[in-house]
Amino acid sequence: MRRTLTFFASAVIAGSAFAQAGGTEMTRVIVAYKPGTVQQIRQAVASARGSVALEIHGMDAMAVNVPSQAIRGLARNPNVAYVEEDVKRYPFGTGWTPSAAPYQSGQKVPYGIKMVQADQLSDGSAGTRTVCIIDSGYQLSHEDLAQNNVNGTNVSGTGLWSTDESSHGTHVAGTIAAMNNSGVGVVGVAPNKALKLHIIKVFGADGWAYTSTLTSAAQLCKTAGANIISMSLGGSFKSRTEETAFASLLSGGILPIAAAGNGGNSTTSYPAGYASVVSVAAVDENEAWATFSQYNKDVEISGPGVNVLSTVPMGSGKESGLTVGATAYQPGGMDGSPVKTATAPLFDFGSGVAVNQNAAGKICLISRGADSFAVLVSNCQASGGVGAVVYNNVAGGFGGTLGTTITNIPSVTASDTEGAAMKGQIGQNATVAVTATNYAFFDGTSMATPHVSAVAALVWSYQTNCSATQVRNALNATAKNLGPAGRDTKFGWGLVQAVAAKNRLTNGKCGA
Repeated sequence: MRRTLTFFASAVIAGSAFAQAGGTEMTRVIVAYKPGTVQQIRQAVASARGSVALEIHGMDAMAVNVPSQAIRGLARNPNVAYVEEDVKRYPFGTGWTPSAAPYQSGQKVPYGIKMVQADQLSDGSAGTRTVCIIDSGYQLSHEDLAQNNVNGTNVSGTGLWSTDESSHGTHVAGTIAAMNNSGVGVVGVAPNKALKLHIIKVFGADGWAYTSTLTSAAQLCKTAGANIISMSLGGSFKSRTEETAFASLLSGGILPIAAAGNGGNSTTSYPAGYASVVSVAAVDENEAWATFSQYNKDVEISGPGVNVLSTVPMGSGKESGLTVGATAYQPGGMDGSPVKTATAPLFDFGSGVAVNQNAAGKICLISRGADSFAVLVSNCQASGGVGAVVYNNVAGGFGGTLGTTITNIPSVTASDTEGAAMKGQIGQNATVAVTATNYAFFDGTSMATPHVSAVAALVWSYQTNCSATQVRNALNATAKNLGPAGRDTKFGWGLVQAVAAKNRLTNGKCGA
């Protein structure tokens, strides 16, 4: 059931919805209490036949599980400041160029690195800054992350911070600090192993966390000496506890940054929606607004968030390859394709809406249309095809998905122009290859957020005497305007720009 915070608070205080329920269903809430009364609150929870789930680090508050009918009495306890729902938080989930100076050879430079001007700014002083990443963990054994200046804090119930079951946190970390190491993988915004990282894993294999867990994690970031907190996550409902914590962190000199959300609508996600938190929207390689990016008055700044290449746990990514005759293409991925390689003559499978036995033993070239990718690839397979290429029916490349459909032939995507070129190569030998890799392309405001977080750290490392608010103001004042003049709901102030922000802080003495 959808519940706003206002409705829930009213139910607690006035004794309506929850107090009248009368059942024994356990409800998880946050109890904020008066300083020095923690023991009395523990006793009150026990008397209500509840249990303490989490004592929030650095705050006079705890998350508890109590029977629904006990909430009203708990809220009236003279030692309780307020009670609120412990709402949930979730993770928010094209191009690259070969490396050249200042990067070592044999690496891929994700397009976002240059878009935010990170390639123009040395991270030699980044060791003075700490970015705390609250996410699903960090694969410490990754070839492109292992030698970073990184540590973490383990949180009960989510496993070791140095592992990652969902890939999300490792992808975020790679955008921030994938290493500048010859012949290996990609580079991050701060790639020279100087920037300090602190990892707090709040998402386990189930993929969500309570706001109490997030709030406690943010306080642990403070304990770890963080200057910036990067959060590629959020949820629909406000939390008074969370809002109080982030306001305190900002006033204490720490800059919280969070994803705006991937709903593609005007709703606000939290913690991005709090005044103390920088809300990050996503743009694509052409600096166009990402259609999934939430737009509202709280959006503050933008970062690259479409088809972003970064690190994932070793072997968990997929890389797509496609050659026809002597021509090598740059295909998009088809999520759900098996890891497999097939070589055979290229066959024009048309729109792919029907089985065609003439495709047996061949690679199907399919025009994208109204049917799902699963139907198109399945029809190719049913025809005896050994691989599939689905090309776009509108301008540009794209990534596809087979959803829950299982196929046993490798499949990739291609742009409209690549499809047109391949139409002239029918009958030539083609190779479709889907191989396991340690890197992957992800979309989301989750991917935009670490660009902004890392740029903030990079810029701040040049003027460590500046405050968190001054750094924030400099990022906003120098962002590249992409929409209407000034701040707007889709881009905020615009695309974050590292060199411009650094120069403002340096020349303007912290932007004053």
